[in-house]
Amino acid sequence: MKDEQYMALAIEQAKLAASLGEVPVGAVLVHQGEVIAAGYNRREIDKDPLAHAELLCIKQASQALGGWRIPDATLYVTLEPCPMCAGGILNARIDRVVYGAKDPKAGSLDSVTQLYQLPYNWKPQVTGGVLEEDCAELLRQFFAQLRQRRKLSGKWKRLKKD
Repeated sequence: MKDEQYMALAIEQAKLAASLGEVPVGAVLVHQGEVIAAGYNRREIDKDPLAHAELLCIKQASQALGGWRIPDATLYVTLEPCPMCAGGILNARIDRVVYGAKDPKAGSLDSVTQLYQLPYNWKPQVTGGVLEEDCAELLRQFFAQLRQRRKLSGKWKRLKKD
């Protein structure tokens, strides 16, 4: 399969997150050509600030492989990883990261900083912008709906007080 096909699987994970009210970020981990883990954001559901799609996917892959190192693997994620997730990728020794949309607020591979340019003992390859518009559109729709719900909720509260 090609990067776009694996990213499409990550997008399906992101759609699951959105359907549950989570920020639509999805991840798929491919080890030696086989999908061995998939995940989506679960911070709200799990009440856990660490429940990012990437970290959940890495944990699942580590359990499947029986160790904390995940060699010969590529992580596909719909949004550029934050510093926490970039650190998890680094510590799991994942060879390659492919992301869709840039994250101008927390992206740590290309946008806000380039974490892997620092002198760490591991440097994954990074490919950004795969199905970027599809990934970005999911996020735009989610946040537009969230703003609309908040706006309607605020109107309802004002009407209730009157």
